[in-house]
Amino acid sequence: MRGVFVLLVFAAGLSAAAQSSRSIEWPSYGNDPGGMRFSGATQINRDNVTQLKQAWVFHTEDVSNGKDGRERSGLETTPIMVDGALYLTTAFNRVIALDPETGKQRWAYDPHIDQKWESGDGLINRGVSTWLDRQRLVKTPCHRRIFEATIDARLIALDASKGTPCEDFGHGGEMSLRDVPGFRPGWYHITSPPAVIDDIVIVGSAIDDNGRADMPSGVVRAFDARNGALRWSWDPIPLNTATDKKWFTGAANAWSIMTVDPERDLVFVPTGSASPDYYGGLRPGDDKWANSVVALEAKTGKVAWGFQLVHHDLWDYDSASPPLLTTVPHDGKQVPVVIQGNKTGFLYVLDRITGKPVFPVTERPVPQSDVPGEVTSPTQPVPSTPPALAPQQMSADDAWGATPADRDACRAWIKGLRNEGIFTPPSIKGTLAVPGNLGGMTWSGYAFDPQNHLLVVNTNNLPAKMRVIPRAEFDDQAQRVEEGEYTAQVGAPYGMYRRFLQAPESNLPCSQPPWGMLTAVDLSTGTIRWQVPFGSMEKFGRTHGSTPAGSVSIGGPIATAGGLIFISGTIDPFLHAFDVETGKELWEAPLPFSGHATPMTYEINGKQYVVIAAGGSAHISEEAKGDAIVAFALP
Repeated sequence: MRGVFVLLVFAAGLSAAAQSSRSIEWPSYGNDPGGMRFSGATQINRDNVTQLKQAWVFHTEDVSNGKDGRERSGLETTPIMVDGALYLTTAFNRVIALDPETGKQRWAYDPHIDQKWESGDGLINRGVSTWLDRQRLVKTPCHRRIFEATIDARLIALDASKGTPCEDFGHGGEMSLRDVPGFRPGWYHITSPPAVIDDIVIVGSAIDDNGRADMPSGVVRAFDARNGALRWSWDPIPLNTATDKKWFTGAANAWSIMTVDPERDLVFVPTGSASPDYYGGLRPGDDKWANSVVALEAKTGKVAWGFQLVHHDLWDYDSASPPLLTTVPHDGKQVPVVIQGNKTGFLYVLDRITGKPVFPVTERPVPQSDVPGEVTSPTQPVPSTPPALAPQQMSADDAWGATPADRDACRAWIKGLRNEGIFTPPSIKGTLAVPGNLGGMTWSGYAFDPQNHLLVVNTNNLPAKMRVIPRAEFDDQAQRVEEGEYTAQVGAPYGMYRRFLQAPESNLPCSQPPWGMLTAVDLSTGTIRWQVPFGSMEKFGRTHGSTPAGSVSIGGPIATAGGLIFISGTIDPFLHAFDVETGKELWEAPLPFSGHATPMTYEINGKQYVVIAAGGSAHISEEAKGDAIVAFALP
């Protein structure tokens, strides 16, 4: 916060010559360590954003269409800009340095991942982190390091200037991350950039958490940034072998982006589901600290506090969005807070020091399971403020269809499902989940404008069907007649089935549009300032007529001091700019492929650029896959 305002104040007093040579960087995934995704750059603003033009395009050439035994690729990287260079990752986990003014490649490093590693997430990587070794002279090797965690479970340290491995880190510049209980290739991988605080690098993991009951541990680990030595490890749901002999679970892993508070020596960890997702009879209780945000002491890994957003998760309701750290006015005081969203659509505002809710949270009774062996949590924590940012219930009468036949099919499906609103548990006959397992809020997260106390977040309105299937029935392949995703949940008495509710003719969602919204929440009051649909699904799916505005989105927003929100993420391939105070769309530009990544912005030599990765999503089979990094600037 202080750094942002200092930057703005001093920029106003700079001479023209000084302004032309200054740089405004984007040094980490969320720009600042707390992940506000706010830039003090003002050159591009409400008045001139319509003049933005494409400045350059870089092609990574790393694309997979899912054939030849490889998974599909997706381009989800958010580049960082530091010391006059742009650093990014490709779908194949190559690390590339670009000239930020021209987009020309300076160097590339290939970790040679196994591209047939079945991760469940596809071939993706969300970016790198950086660390400055102040004990080394400026021009010595690895004075600045670039860290990447790979899909095949390695932590790699590279010299920022040349892209060569830092030989004194681990074994020849890398550390194996495979030394975890229950490790197996494909079950355990990393897709998000590490967190960096002081001289340690912290990594989580992504785990195929509905594959089996006893999946690998979701351990979070911290390593020495110089030599790779393990500093500490923390398991969100450690097994107590003395009392938990019948306990079978794993995961609860931190697969999304972590943020840090260097001043308070805290690391904020968002955690996902315990395994398996849809049956919890082998993991009784709340399963702490799964589905939580947890503050860890950075030096020791000890828990400072934790807050669980979903008790005994049965819906794959991960805390996928990154924690966001900021300061907001509340009851006449400036309160340091952590913002944590969830796939449920609920947004929690917590005191950063204590973890206590700033706005009241009530334990509300929820529907209970009728599945033999399952014991549902009797309540779930529901914030009074802000209101849910995504729909959480839907009746058969609410069904939508591009044609009468589509609408009737959707209505019939919904009528046949157990449907009691948010937190209706999975059932053997089938349950309606609103939101579905995508969310609500996804890993895309949110951006905060400290000038207006506005948090801007994109959400989806995409319901899903889910059911648990008794083992004997699940193992009979002949009974799997319904199109969708079947997963064994090995070790549990039930397999799992799920699918998003999409109409049979058009393939569009069965829910009432808009299917995607952009919302601004005033965090000084906890109220919604504005909410607008964005993007289009006009060209998604099969033949249908025109569709209402609003698209499912995967990819988050950023905010700038120029009064703008930049976001892509929608099915249609565009980058959008919105007025942060009103939600009015001011500009859009076509992209070569859908941009399912979070953009970033920087200024160098007096010119501001906005950059977005546009390569489609590994999770959306209908989309073309690409490899473009696209930069925009004023003429």
